[in-house]
Amino acid sequence: MYKEEDFLQLSGIQHFAFCRRQWALAYIELQWQENVRTVEGRLLHETAHDASIKEKRGDLIVVRAMPVHSRELGISGECDVVEFHKSKEGVTLFGREGRYTIVPVEYKRGKPKTTDADELQITAQAICLEEMLCCEIPYGYLYYDEIRRREKIEFTEKLRQKVKDMFLEMHKYYSQGHTPKVKISKSCNACSLKDICLPVLNKNVSVKNYIDRRMREEEAR
Repeated sequence: MYKEEDFLQLSGIQHFAFCRRQWALAYIELQWQENVRTVEGRLLHETAHDASIKEKRGDLIVVRAMPVHSRELGISGECDVVEFHKSKEGVTLFGREGRYTIVPVEYKRGKPKTTDADELQITAQAICLEEMLCCEIPYGYLYYDEIRRREKIEFTEKLRQKVKDMFLEMHKYYSQGHTPKVKISKSCNACSLKDICLPVLNKNVSVKNYIDRRMREEEAR
């Protein structure tokens, strides 16, 4: 079990899954630069959190911007939306009659990714909610603004274990103050930290051209 002062940010797992070096630059070295993707993502989250913190629709309670944490994983963060559905198979909630099943919903810009970064983040949220509310949460949803629909995510044992393994690795890097090195890839072009991360020595060469050149060099080996 981790102490509260050792908690890492839950949302960091999506950056860690995308690139361990990006995560370390942002969360250990505290360097961050916004690009179009990060600005659009932040605005989407603000929209999700815009309404009242709690709202009730019949047998459904919707809680927005819900703080969550896990002492087992050593993390804390915030869920965009948590839905509480009245159900005999659910758990009791303080100050509420009946029982409720719990479904986290995470809002994302764009469309579903080819990586599992978003799935890992919402799985981490579910693990936090399970620990806090003493319940089991089998699934949640990712809402993508580009396709304007929810994608159901099953919280499999494989996903849960990957989340646990990643946070163990993150705690190790954080406690050591270590920023890992990584191989340059095409995804570097979409990174908001590429100007800080990549040593572009010739100011006349753009970061994109530098990445493309390095990729060609790697492929030629």
